[in-house]
Amino acid sequence: MRFDIQLFGALREAEPEARLAIDASAATIGELRAAVMQAVAARWPASAVALLPHSAFASERSVLRDAEPVPA
Repeated sequence: MRFDIQLFGALREAEPEARLAIDASAATIGELRAAVMQAVAARWPASAVALLPHSAFASERSVLRDAEPVPA
């Protein structure tokens, strides 16, 4: 599945377009977070990668917890 993730705050500076598109088979937000970390580990500064475990993922309506399913 393809995910298009909009970036905010300090992570916005790590990606020139402030968006990240990745292909992953993530069913939960935690799995998606792990896929994002793997996708950017080699190209983002270490400081930006270190922020990912502490960054919020959100839909248009709510903050999403790691155990929640990825919204459609």
